[in-house]
Amino acid sequence: MLLPAEIESRTLIPALRAILARNLAENYNIREDEISKLLGVTQAAISNYIRGTRGDPKLIEKLLNEQQVVTLLDELSANLASDMAYTPSSLAKFIGLCNYIKSSLLICDIHHHLENNIDEKICKECENMLLKGPGNIY
Repeated sequence: MLLPAEIESRTLIPALRAILARNLAENYNIREDEISKLLGVTQAAISNYIRGTRGDPKLIEKLLNEQQVVTLLDELSANLASDMAYTPSSLAKFIGLCNYIKSSLLICDIHHHLENNIDEKICKECENMLLKGPGNIY
């Protein structure tokens, strides 16, 4: 059974980085080496994100079909492009984006795509926890 944090690190974050890398390259004409510094990965990783060889294409498409996700990604791209640095503001936007994906239960769709034999009781308990938020776990 994958934990939500594992789902984020294995699939969600690479997909979000791929979208951001493409946005920054195509819409802001930022070079790959500069994007790599902004996103904290290698230039080779950025090249793979832009070419589409890194980041799950189906997940990227799913995320780009969610208007709120697109809006948050556009805001984050603009923030990164204007500051040309990873700032507390851009970090907060990225965390907010991930939190939105969890609280809207998009993370559940991603999880079900990765594991199709999830026990329904566990699934419901996780869903309840995600909807309550981190402050109400105990």
